[in-house]
Amino acid sequence: MHGPLRALILSASFGNGHHQANDAVGRALEATGTPVEAHHTDFLTYLSAAERAITAGTYALWLKHAPGMYRAFYNWTDRENEPSVVTGSFRALGLRGLRRDVQRLRPEVVVSSYPSPTALADAARRQLGQNYLNALVVTDYRIHHHWARPDADVLMVPTAQAREEMIRWRIPEERIEVTGIPIAAAYRALIGADRAALRARHSLWADQPLILISGGGTGAFRAQGRVLHELSNLGRPVQVLVMAGARGRGVEQLGSATIHRLGFSTAFPELLAASDLVVGKAGGLTVAEATTLGIPLVIHEPIPGQEEHNALYLERHGAALWARQPDALRVAVLRALDSSEHARMSAASAALGVPDAADRVAATLLRRLGRA
Repeated sequence: MHGPLRALILSASFGNGHHQANDAVGRALEATGTPVEAHHTDFLTYLSAAERAITAGTYALWLKHAPGMYRAFYNWTDRENEPSVVTGSFRALGLRGLRRDVQRLRPEVVVSSYPSPTALADAARRQLGQNYLNALVVTDYRIHHHWARPDADVLMVPTAQAREEMIRWRIPEERIEVTGIPIAAAYRALIGADRAALRARHSLWADQPLILISGGGTGAFRAQGRVLHELSNLGRPVQVLVMAGARGRGVEQLGSATIHRLGFSTAFPELLAASDLVVGKAGGLTVAEATTLGIPLVIHEPIPGQEEHNALYLERHGAALWARQPDALRVAVLRALDSSEHARMSAASAALGVPDAADRVAATLLRRLGRA
């Protein structure tokens, strides 16, 4: 007879996607009927102020002021012989804090949605002599070397291609599970929803295209002003939703675009389901949510490295157009709004969706723990 499942679920505040994925996993575990005692923690809280400044601070500065430097770092570390100064930090930064939580909670499973905590969790269990399942949920569509954690007992990846990439990084096949990227159950409930009804609920028009700006959870989308300028000059009326990074709140007319500045909203799943098109970044969770709902994307200025590979994945499967240059953005949006092209891209997007990914992750964890 099993007692409650004690789970330590670790995120990392490099954007909001890792938190969203872990929240979906926690709720999916609870939905199985298994009694769960889940403790959610941001891995960055284990770090000192100086360590957070070096890691998260440097990342934020690169993305805001020098994205090319982040791309160089992404490529420089994407190799088996990457410098030990990088790989060694994975098993050291924040170890004291994680050890404290492991000793206090005595988890049966540690689930991470970012690579560093997985290495840290292995270091902690070895030092403390504890035995728990060390699980990693991958939230990008391409496997960078940092995701290929040999210290994970199970690695849950978004696609069959990602599984093959893990194998090429010498991860044993039996440790890899294809689950998709976990997203909130609300998105699955909205598949096939009446868009006109959703728009009416949120005071949006049914007879004009609705475009949602994908700016990331931190609102640090460098190209947002440029995107809004291009959308206001399409030569046809559109409605545009600005969520994260909205300056002020309210509705304004900008050229032929009606701009709704909403900021953070708990209604985001409904607003996405009501939209015709997503324009902007290509974060892993955004891609997973949009494809679940069959929403096509026009991508512009994705984060270098991981989001560029997410963009390539969507482009390759016909679910997105990537406007690599500013002067290509207007043309791409108009093409994606063309009725026949929009229908084709919507079908391609829906074909990539994995609505039950969180349930698949939960089922994998329970099976690996002998609780299925």
